[in-house]
Amino acid sequence: MTLPTSPAYATVPRDLTAGLVVFLVALPLCLGVALASNAPLFSGLVAGIVGGILVGILSGSQTSVSGPAAGLTAVVAAQIVLLGSFQAFLLAVVVAGVIQIGMGVARAGFLSAFFPTSVIKGLLAAIGVILICKQFFYVLGSHRTPNGFAQLVEDVGTLEPGAAVIGVLSVLLLVGWDQIKVLKYSPIPSALLVVLLGVGLSLVFQPFGAGWAVTLSHLVQVPATGEAADLWTLLEDFWANLQHPDFSQWQNPKVYMAALTIAAVASLETLLNLQAVDKIDPQQRSSPPSRELWAQGVGNVVSGLLGGLPVTSVIVRSSVNINAGGRTKLSAVFHGILLLVCVLFLAARLNMIPLSCLAAILVVTGIKLASPALVRQMWAEGKYQFTPFAITIAAIVLTDLLVGVLIGLGVAVSFILWSNLRRPIRTIVEKHLGGDVLKIELANQVSFLNRASLARTLDQVPAGGHLLLDASHTDYIDPDVLDLIRDFKDVTAPARGIEVSLLGFRTKYQLHDQIQYVDYSTRELQEAVTPAQVLDILKSGHQRFRTGQQLTRDFGRQVSDTADGEHPLALVFSCIDARTPVEHIFDAGVGDILSVRIAGPVANGNELGSMEYGCVVAGAKLILVMGHTRCRVVHAVVDDVCASADLDSQRAKTGTGNLGMIVEHIQKSIAPAECVGLNQRSAQEKAVHVAIVSRRNVARLVDSILRESPTLAELVRAGRIAVVGALYDDATGNLEFLS
Repeated sequence: MTLPTSPAYATVPRDLTAGLVVFLVALPLCLGVALASNAPLFSGLVAGIVGGILVGILSGSQTSVSGPAAGLTAVVAAQIVLLGSFQAFLLAVVVAGVIQIGMGVARAGFLSAFFPTSVIKGLLAAIGVILICKQFFYVLGSHRTPNGFAQLVEDVGTLEPGAAVIGVLSVLLLVGWDQIKVLKYSPIPSALLVVLLGVGLSLVFQPFGAGWAVTLSHLVQVPATGEAADLWTLLEDFWANLQHPDFSQWQNPKVYMAALTIAAVASLETLLNLQAVDKIDPQQRSSPPSRELWAQGVGNVVSGLLGGLPVTSVIVRSSVNINAGGRTKLSAVFHGILLLVCVLFLAARLNMIPLSCLAAILVVTGIKLASPALVRQMWAEGKYQFTPFAITIAAIVLTDLLVGVLIGLGVAVSFILWSNLRRPIRTIVEKHLGGDVLKIELANQVSFLNRASLARTLDQVPAGGHLLLDASHTDYIDPDVLDLIRDFKDVTAPARGIEVSLLGFRTKYQLHDQIQYVDYSTRELQEAVTPAQVLDILKSGHQRFRTGQQLTRDFGRQVSDTADGEHPLALVFSCIDARTPVEHIFDAGVGDILSVRIAGPVANGNELGSMEYGCVVAGAKLILVMGHTRCRVVHAVVDDVCASADLDSQRAKTGTGNLGMIVEHIQKSIAPAECVGLNQRSAQEKAVHVAIVSRRNVARLVDSILRESPTLAELVRAGRIAVVGALYDDATGNLEFLS
């Protein structure tokens, strides 16, 4: 449990205020959820009290608020009908709580990560559809949800205009409230206003008599605790109104199936809500999921024993709690205490609330759960997300929640399996110095279902080719697949002249790393390639660097194999800037490139000597002079020259005369006329000018190398080497080769 960081004197007032706001939101929701569940309305209040006080104390979350949830209404209604009585259903709630306690002790909170998002969103949307369908007729003034078309026609004549007006106005108020930003984020809960509106209109319509006066069947009916003067009598009345489980049903297998359904759905909803609440917590605290399952389990055991509905963490109340300033679990506990006080002292007042206004709250809740925006979002995510989403909704609405979720899971898993069967592996053709290598990247989980596809890919490797099997990101490989790999490596590949390299297999599979192809420059390759081919190799390497498709290399083997000598293909003459690492820019291996680096860059006798050694002795076929666009050395020289400072002042600023040599070389690439008005230009315009100077400096260096080194000039005339210039863009990573 994460303790609050704010001192108590700062959090208590906020928590009490937030608890009051949550109570005002929770009161109509407790009644509405019970109504939608076809359960006694009093059971919703009991669940709210238990969820607030008991679960609030036991929970490890500081911001989550528990109580009866709209997401369970379909399950509760179906199970009450299936078990035949509300008392038998209460026994299922108790058993569900025991299951949740076991899940918490077993640390099963991680399971929520394995439910596909499409199925979860389909579950919530289906609950929204069910809420709309079941509560719509209550909004129109009916006292029940019609069963079939015949009952619908029959009920049309019994609709009460007064209750219908209250229901329709309540829906309009709730929808309109959310459309006005100031009202939507105000501390006044719209659900409470709807209840007050319903009670007020009910009193206004009362004198109008039959039709307009809201009758008893259209009002909340919770047991009143009487007008006793002392608290003890009130508590006795409260206890007498509680219903209790029918323990005689303990041998009924339907009770345990119902308990499994309740535990599964309640646990899933709790874990999902917990993740959502943690994301909107201003302090970004992390709630322990397994402890939350244990706390919810204890809450459901107690709620079932006292005649309450199942409890879960509820996102609506939790988000209201956070937005109202709640910082610790005190706000959740305080809201539960207020619900208890309301039931003890104000039960008679609750019976003045019209059912149609509670139904309006549930209809709008259903619209939010199954919003058109959600449907559009899932459609935009493609068929692999939308199909399980839509099928989950249809299956839940047409069957029941548990069967619907299982069908949705089956569809989602089938899409995953189909995707794995079609694309279980990723194949890439890597162009190494020693030739093309077909790289097969195995997935994180390679099951027997992937065997056929992998076998087909292995069969397509050309005779005499090179194959790399990369299991660097693979956690599990099925034994059947391992047998296939071993058989191909030891039998099939040698017969077809295929070199098989292995990389990243776990030690337990006894397939050790082994690279068979050449991924660095050798004497044979160095002697065979031309300067133009080396330039193409550098261009290809840079393209891989730009696209993030670097070759797979065994640097440990390269270090060992090049210990006795190097056979570089190119020499890169570049600036010392840390942003221009040539081995990365050209995706080169150990020993492929000689690197000569100096600020600027600029060339003098030492650098020319290094280049002559690289080409004459080491055998490099290409000299690449590489400048870069945002060179700070060039920028400093441009500023110095354009400020008309002489060389001695530049030396004085740096504190060393050696830097002056570099400045003297670079300033030859600056045209004095370009300095006019440079200091008045924007930073972006100055950066463009620095890039132009860097490009000129590179071109001048290429000419200078050929002019000042007869040895290199002779090699160029003989076609044995080439000298090329390039400019690297520090901002984009692009490389421009200069003609």
